[in-house]
Amino acid sequence: MVEQDVVTLWRPTGPEELALVEASGWRRWPPRLPDQPIFYPVLNEDYAVRIARDWNVKASGVGYVTRFDVRRAFLDEFDVQQAGGETILEYWIPAERLEELNDSIVGTIEVVQTFR
Repeated sequence: MVEQDVVTLWRPTGPEELALVEASGWRRWPPRLPDQPIFYPVLNEDYAVRIARDWNVKASGVGYVTRFDVRRAFLDEFDVQQAGGETILEYWIPAERLEELNDSIVGTIEVVQTFR
């Protein structure tokens, strides 16, 4: 796969979601819960670190930053959303499209940082 054919994304996550990712062989995100209509991968590691460190640790005692590549052709269907400051960028993937996103992951989902 040519480098420009994929987009690298990050996802801050807690231990429960990470356990489900691990159970998938590090290849799929679990279905959203009924109160989670959107899956929010982010476009830069710094933003993911802030969420994992400042929110996930408080909520569950540990926060993980994951990294994964997604085929650009899938992501081109979505606009990048600016959810705050200049570098607070994310995709808003509807829950009903999560399986398509999972099918568009190239390689595996990796844990790149852990905060306790």
